[in-house]
Amino acid sequence: MTEAAVGAGDERLRRWRLVLGGDEADGTGCVLSGRDAAMDGALSALYGRRGNGSKGQSGRDRSAGLGASAPSVARWLGDIRTYFPSSVVQVMQRDAIDRLGLSALLLEPEMLEAVEADVHLVGTLLSLNKAMPETTKETARAVVRKVVEDLEKRLATRTRATLTGALDRSARISRPRHHDIDWNRTIAANLKHYLPEYRTVVPERLIGYGRASQSVKKEVILCIDQSGSMAASVVYASVFGAVLASMRSIATRLVVFDTAVVDLTDQLDDPVDVLFGTQLGGGTDINRALAYCQARITRPADTVVVLISDLYEGGIRNEMLKRVAAMKAAGVQFVTLLALSDEGAPAYDREHAAALAALDAPAFACTPDLFPEVMAAAIEKRPLPVPDSR
Repeated sequence: MTEAAVGAGDERLRRWRLVLGGDEADGTGCVLSGRDAAMDGALSALYGRRGNGSKGQSGRDRSAGLGASAPSVARWLGDIRTYFPSSVVQVMQRDAIDRLGLSALLLEPEMLEAVEADVHLVGTLLSLNKAMPETTKETARAVVRKVVEDLEKRLATRTRATLTGALDRSARISRPRHHDIDWNRTIAANLKHYLPEYRTVVPERLIGYGRASQSVKKEVILCIDQSGSMAASVVYASVFGAVLASMRSIATRLVVFDTAVVDLTDQLDDPVDVLFGTQLGGGTDINRALAYCQARITRPADTVVVLISDLYEGGIRNEMLKRVAAMKAAGVQFVTLLALSDEGAPAYDREHAAALAALDAPAFACTPDLFPEVMAAAIEKRPLPVPDSR
């Protein structure tokens, strides 16, 4: 066997040893030292078996955990940032909060300064907002602001460009300049003027794209479920709400709801204020939220309503569906997003989703990268780019 093959085999054993955790039955026979042993200790503190009576050293005592000590957790956070890339650190932090009940420690400023901030951490902080001591709130806002600013840098430019193009195309005019002619619609509108002897269409009526002016062209209402399962969606929707509100051609309203409805439109200039105005958790009354939104529609044909919810309705189901049907009949473009996040397929009420689909309002999960395309399609009143759910 070549030296390279031996080296590759040793590396595989090393990786399996880190995955399996060093129990006697792991079968690798691999002994870790130095940096590898430190990595194994950080993994063991989080993923090791707890309360099973396992004993030993060097990774065999898998029940140490992180305890409830802020200093020990802070050291652990520093260790994982040393040994693992940022994307892995974020997953490990999330698992630590879920598996070991570390949420309470996030109420301490020194802990917040040590963590790797991401969307999921923001969701956890928002759920703890009401319990957060004053000494921690400023640190928490700084953590949230960093994540929000990073998201805006990633999403804002493409969103504005995509929607500006959609607004231009949606403003069709009847006497367009040559480079503004919408040839597909023009040909469709003039097929009756086809001359077979010349094999051509005589376009008696031109249809073209207008140029979006500074006046309001469309109205968008973001109606966001703030139940606990929707935390990541609330974060992304708040950022997109702020981006849309910055566009003069779109009048944006942002509404959050559980069993009550809160209009946060006046805070859209700062998505951090929007986020701290939410209250994650509680029940769900989609019907009440849609009633509030419906009452504020003044230009149905120029309005897009985006409901972001897992559709677990605690209100009146039939009334909810009637409201959606009424809005669509009036000309409103209605979009239902089961989630607005980078997560996989969400849990949702399939019966309600099917009922909305029957109203020609398909419900689907949407990634942040797809959201501008979904909004552009809604603005132009063309079929939504529904992802393949298979």
